Amino acid sequence: MPYTYQEFAYNTPPALRGEPDGPHQVAIIGAGPIGLAMAIDLAQRGVASVLLDDNNVVSVGSRAICWAKRSLEILDRLGVGERMVEKGVTWKLGRLYRGDAEVYNFDLLPEAGHQMPAFINLQQYYVEEYLIERCRQFPDLIDLRFKNKLEDLSQTGDGVRARFETPDGPYELEASYLIACDGANSTVRKSMGLEFAGTLFEERFLITDIVMKADFPSERRFWFEPPFHAGQSALLHKQPDDVYRIDLQLGWDADPEEERKPENVIPRIERMVGDRPFEIDWVSVYTFQCRRLERFVHDRVLFVGDSAHIVSPFGARGGNGGIQDLDNLGWKLAAVLDGSAGPQLLQSYDSERTYGADENILNSSRSTNFMSPKPGAESLFREAVLDLAAKAPFARLMVNSGRLSVPCVLDGSALNSADTSDLPAVSRPGASLPDAPLDGGWLLNRLGPDFTLLILNAEPRRVEGAQTVCVTADETMAERFLGAAEQAFYLVRPDQHVAARWTTFDAGAVAAALRKAKGF
Repeated sequence: MPYTYQEFAYNTPPALRGEPDGPHQVAIIGAGPIGLAMAIDLAQRGVASVLLDDNNVVSVGSRAICWAKRSLEILDRLGVGERMVEKGVTWKLGRLYRGDAEVYNFDLLPEAGHQMPAFINLQQYYVEEYLIERCRQFPDLIDLRFKNKLEDLSQTGDGVRARFETPDGPYELEASYLIACDGANSTVRKSMGLEFAGTLFEERFLITDIVMKADFPSERRFWFEPPFHAGQSALLHKQPDDVYRIDLQLGWDADPEEERKPENVIPRIERMVGDRPFEIDWVSVYTFQCRRLERFVHDRVLFVGDSAHIVSPFGARGGNGGIQDLDNLGWKLAAVLDGSAGPQLLQSYDSERTYGADENILNSSRSTNFMSPKPGAESLFREAVLDLAAKAPFARLMVNSGRLSVPCVLDGSALNSADTSDLPAVSRPGASLPDAPLDGGWLLNRLGPDFTLLILNAEPRRVEGAQTVCVTADETMAERFLGAAEQAFYLVRPDQHVAARWTTFDAGAVAAALRKAKGF
C-alpha cells in the first residue's frame, strides 16, 4: 500500500509520574487535522495547550482528501500549506456526465493572481503527519499526548476537569478551556449529553480508494446514471501515489457490511475503470447526514469541526468547514486568555460558525436532494435540468453534484462595522480578504497574527492595537479592493476576515471598528 503507518510514542503523563500537571490554559481533545491545527494556531499566538488523543497513529484510510483554497491559505499561515500543495494533486476543473456524455464542465479559479490553487487532493493521513511534525516545533506550547482516552469531564466555575485513561492508569487534568475536536462520534459531546439536530438522509454511498496506474487527468469527474453503475451516481478523484478515490451511490436498502466485502467491491470497480489492474487501499460505506449542535459554545467547552456539525461529503464542506472553525476560534480564545477581550467574544464564535455550518448544511442538503431525488417532483426536476443542461447554459447552474466549498462570508456578524462605501463586494465586511500578488510575494503573507489596517494608495497611518500595511495597488489589487475609488482603508481581523473599510481615513472610526471587532 502507498502509505506506511507509524505508531507515535506514548509517554506517561506527568500526573502519573508524581509531577505537576497543570492547570493548563487549554485542553484539546482529538488529534485529527482540526485538533492539530487548533493547537498550532494557539501556539502561534503564544497560548499553551495539551492535545490528547485515544489513538497513536494518523487516520487509517484517506478520509478527507479535498482541501479548498481558503483552507490552504489558513494552513499556509500555520506552516504546512506549501508542503500540502507540493505533495497534493492540484485541480480546478470539474466535469459532469450523464451516462457517458459530458453535460458541461466548470473552472473553479478562472482568474490569476492567487498563491493557492482552487483545490488540492491530499489524503488525510499526510495532512495529519505534516501537522504533527509542525506541532513538534512548539515543544514549550504544545503537549501532545497519544493513547490518552477521555472518560469523563465536568465544568467548574473557572474551567474544566477531565478524567483520562492511559496504559499506565487513570488521571485527571484541569484546564481553563476545553476544545472538542474529536469528530462526529465525539466523546465530549456524548459525555455532556448533547445531541445533534438535523436530517439523516435515506441514502448510502460506497467510498473506496484504489491504487492503480492510470492516465486520468487531475480533475473532478461526476456521473449521473453512468453506464458502469446503472441508475445511480459516481465520482472519481485523483490523489497522490497513484491512489484514486471512487464514490458509488448504493441506495438506502444496501447492506453496509455486505457492500464492504472485496467480492462485492471489486466487480463494481472493474466495471468503472475497465481492464486494468488495481488494489483496494481502503473501503467504507457512509450515510448522508446534515446535522449540528444547537450551540458550539457551552461555557468553558467549545466544539469545533465534526464534533459540532456534520454534512454529507459531496462538496468537501466537512474538513474545510472545520478548518474555518478553528481559524475563527483561535484568535478569539487567545484574546480572552490574555485579557485583551472579554469572554463575550467567544459568543461570536458560536454565532459566526453556526451561521457557517448552516450555510454548509443548506448546500449539502440541496446536493443530496439532487443526487438522490424522491419520486415525484424532485425526480422530474432533476431529469428536466439534466435534459436542458447539455444545451442551455442557464440550466447548468441548477445541476448539483455537490456545491464545492467556498469561504464563508460572515454577513450580518456583530463584529462587522457598517459599510457605506462603494468598494468591491468581494472584499466587503465579513468576507475573507482576497489574496493578491504583492512585491514578489503575496498579500495574505504580509498580514500578521493580530489586527491589520491595510492601506491602499494612501499615506501611512498609525493605529493603536493594529499593525499597518501600506501598498500601492496594481490592476489586480484595484479590481479586488478599490473598484472606482482612488484609495481605501481595510481593517482586517486576525483570521483575515474584513471587519470594516473606508475610502477616507478617520481615526475615531477605525478605533470604534477595532473595539467592535473585539466584541465590545
